[in-house]
Amino acid sequence: MDSKELLKKVRKIEIKSRGLSNNIFAGEYHTAFKGRGMMFSEVREYQPGDDVRDIDWNVTARHNKPYVKVYEEERELTVMLLVDVSGSRDFGAVGQVKREFIAEIAATLAFSSIQNNDKVGVIFFSDKVEKFIPPQKGRKHILFIIREIIDFKPEHRATDLNAPLVFMTNALKKRCSAFLLSDFIDSHDYFKSLSIANHKHDVAAIQVYDKRDAKMPDVGLVRFKDLETGRDIWLDTSSKSVRKAYDKAWYERQQNFSSTTARCGVDSVSVATDEDYVKALIGLFRRRG
Repeated sequence: MDSKELLKKVRKIEIKSRGLSNNIFAGEYHTAFKGRGMMFSEVREYQPGDDVRDIDWNVTARHNKPYVKVYEEERELTVMLLVDVSGSRDFGAVGQVKREFIAEIAATLAFSSIQNNDKVGVIFFSDKVEKFIPPQKGRKHILFIIREIIDFKPEHRATDLNAPLVFMTNALKKRCSAFLLSDFIDSHDYFKSLSIANHKHDVAAIQVYDKRDAKMPDVGLVRFKDLETGRDIWLDTSSKSVRKAYDKAWYERQQNFSSTTARCGVDSVSVATDEDYVKALIGLFRRRG
């Protein structure tokens, strides 16, 4: 993509995502994430109505009466966008190509973050961490992030969700709010790394998929290209057993996505590339509020 075309795409996404974050997401975002970054301030004597989970047992034992920890909201949060750049993001049969759809969602989240005076960083991943952009503030930084999301060319095309989760857990010492943006087409077991990452940070999972990922139409003999391995596969889509096996594989992947995120305590949402992601994100924010 030449620089002129890239600039045009960046500008288009900026106008749309800034408008959404200004008019729709600003309040929802702040409600969903205020108080997520809390730091210890002091201890004081327990008062009726205090949450017993805030009791400081060490101080309580020393004074022989209950004391609670008092926290104050940090002035700013750190938001990390974990963006899937594997080969499958180049697929698009119904609606937008996944890559462009993910870019819009990421840009909207980024603009919402800086409106809340938060820092934003990005981890691009395939089956490894391809690039890490440390968290910073400001419109210039956000535009740099959007350019990278649109035009980034990964070295690898396969997917391993463990890679960005382990990297974030190890690299970021301060608690952050993280959005994992992917189609979640991954054969690896990522339960452990997601669970550990969400224990240290605050992770939300956003699945972007194409309707053709979910259901195969009957269009006869078709050559498919596996975008992550590069292999060509011929399939007879008129065969009921072939379509049934395809549908079953999708169902099992979705069951794994839902059960894994639920067991890890991670809020999640799935949105198709021909659907309104605004509605999906607001639903996600409200569940977290």
